Amino acid sequence: MTQDPVLTVNGLGKVFRRYKRELHRVLNWFSFQFPPAEEHWVLRDISFEVRAGEALGIVGRNGAGKSTLLKMITGTTRPSEGGVHFKGRIAAILELGMGFNYDYTGRQNVYHASGLMGLQRSDMDAIMPELEAFAELGAYFDQPIRVYSSGMQVRLAFAVATAFRPDILIIDEALSVGDAYFQHKSFDKIKQFREQGTTLILVSHDRLALLSLCDRALLLDQGRLALDGDPESVLDYYNALLGRKEGDVIETSLQDDGRIQTISGSREATIETATLVNTQGEPIDTIEVGSEVEIRVVAKAHKAIPRLVLGYAIKDRLGQTMYGTNTHYSQQALDTLQAGETVEYSIRFPVALGPGTYSVALALSGAENHLGQNYEWRDLAIMFSVVNLREQAFDGKIFMPSSIEVRRSARPDHEDG
Repeated sequence: MTQDPVLTVNGLGKVFRRYKRELHRVLNWFSFQFPPAEEHWVLRDISFEVRAGEALGIVGRNGAGKSTLLKMITGTTRPSEGGVHFKGRIAAILELGMGFNYDYTGRQNVYHASGLMGLQRSDMDAIMPELEAFAELGAYFDQPIRVYSSGMQVRLAFAVATAFRPDILIIDEALSVGDAYFQHKSFDKIKQFREQGTTLILVSHDRLALLSLCDRALLLDQGRLALDGDPESVLDYYNALLGRKEGDVIETSLQDDGRIQTISGSREATIETATLVNTQGEPIDTIEVGSEVEIRVVAKAHKAIPRLVLGYAIKDRLGQTMYGTNTHYSQQALDTLQAGETVEYSIRFPVALGPGTYSVALALSGAENHLGQNYEWRDLAIMFSVVNLREQAFDGKIFMPSSIEVRRSARPDHEDG
């Protein structure tokens, strides 16, 4: 039986209008019709559902409308069209310092912010010691917010928002300014809430956080919903948008495993073939831990190009990069290719990976990365599995065999009688 959504966003849109006179804006509130001199739609026709316990990531370039969307979901901004419906209590960490009074102490702001969230003072009294310990602000907890660093503000904001498990937790980039220790601590708490049924909505530019925390992702582009899918596919498409230049092509196709492959670039040079082979030169898709393999790539220039760089990245099943490099870093970039010229690449390496499924992304560019000149970027170019049939059992994604030395002291003689 399909679970009912805890959050439904239907046809949501937000427009900002400028009038020739401010009086015209006011009169429009009373059903007078004065057309705006200018209008700008920040968001238009956004619809999606989120279910209990689901973690949704939202990505997009600056100005795509991510923060505006979250503000409309939480009710701090009114939509111009469409609606938002949710079940349960929402806790949100949006703009840094939002809901805080900078003249209040941290402790006073806990009561102030929790009151805005509809929580009772008696409830906060009961958990104040736990909240104070989680925030780890020390003596600063009883000092004004205005003396806090941005990281300290994040600690306090997160501690307040998660003082009680919410039905929906919304975080907009705030954790990115916190220190690494507190980020790990916060992610652990988010994972605990998710196990207990909390729905998470996360806006972030941190690929690793999105891949490790989210089940699904939305891509906003120029105020529209461009893609809704698994995080790896959405982030791959977003990567293509970031490097897109005028005339570039972006193509997507659904793979057998349900993931979406993205191929993008100007096509001035393309990847003709990409094959994974064993030491006998035989194509393979299953590899034993520690064995030697080779990636063979044939690239072709369709126009004269000044420089060609081949890059590759090996990714795990979540899309996290295990290892990547390119011929710019290895000082093997090629200069001045003619139209019709082909290049063969051979990449050999031992499989220092743990059991699991992996993919290889390939890129042809004119510089260190595809943001300068992207000829072709091909995600999921090769798929393969790693199995452990002969090595000692181990945990993790990296195969790093070690020698363990154990010394045991001589046993003491038993005393007589």
